[in-house]
Amino acid sequence: MKNQYIPVITLDGPSASGKGTIARLVSQALGFHYLDSGVLYRLVALAAMKRNVDTSDEQKVVGIARCLEASFADSLIWLNGVDVSDAVRAEACGEYASQIAQYPALRAALLERQRNFRKPPGLVADGRDMGSVIFPDAMLKIYLTASEEERACRRHKQLMEKGINASIAELIQALRERDERDSKRVASPLQQCEDTCLLDTTGLDIDQVVGKVLGMYADSGNTG
Repeated sequence: MKNQYIPVITLDGPSASGKGTIARLVSQALGFHYLDSGVLYRLVALAAMKRNVDTSDEQKVVGIARCLEASFADSLIWLNGVDVSDAVRAEACGEYASQIAQYPALRAALLERQRNFRKPPGLVADGRDMGSVIFPDAMLKIYLTASEEERACRRHKQLMEKGINASIAELIQALRERDERDSKRVASPLQQCEDTCLLDTTGLDIDQVVGKVLGMYADSGNTG
């Protein structure tokens, strides 16, 4: 089956909008494959951090991306044969990933790796440029967002569950800085394209959001 005939649903949006959780649950409901594009950038970040590479050293960061030995199996994430499922979710790793994601050469290095996730019967992909750059021909593109306060509360809950203390005010500021960096970068900025459906999840629970996405998919007329 040619790639263009394999259905793709993209969920783009700012940090802590819930796109990862929603994309994973939607993929399970449809029996589709799932791509968490942010993990690839976090893996590059983790590998660079382990080598003490500064975020400003674009050449070394891109070199790491081109030789990245990563794999995904049974909800686990592996880097060079080591399970790093928890390590890639650390705040420091996410911050590093956000800073290096601005490099065009890094995004180019990971382009085909991401597109290779498109396999039958279909794919649900989440990130910041899934619909605009990676899968511009996706049959359903969704821009998932929520208020700053809601996103900060979600992130706070995640951190507290891991035993990590955090201030809501500091999290809101961090989200604002990341949103600005992601939206203003030259390479593949975070944006809502004209052919993308806006879905504001403020005040909605996970099941409600999943239901809305599945409803959009059904309404798209491409349910096979």
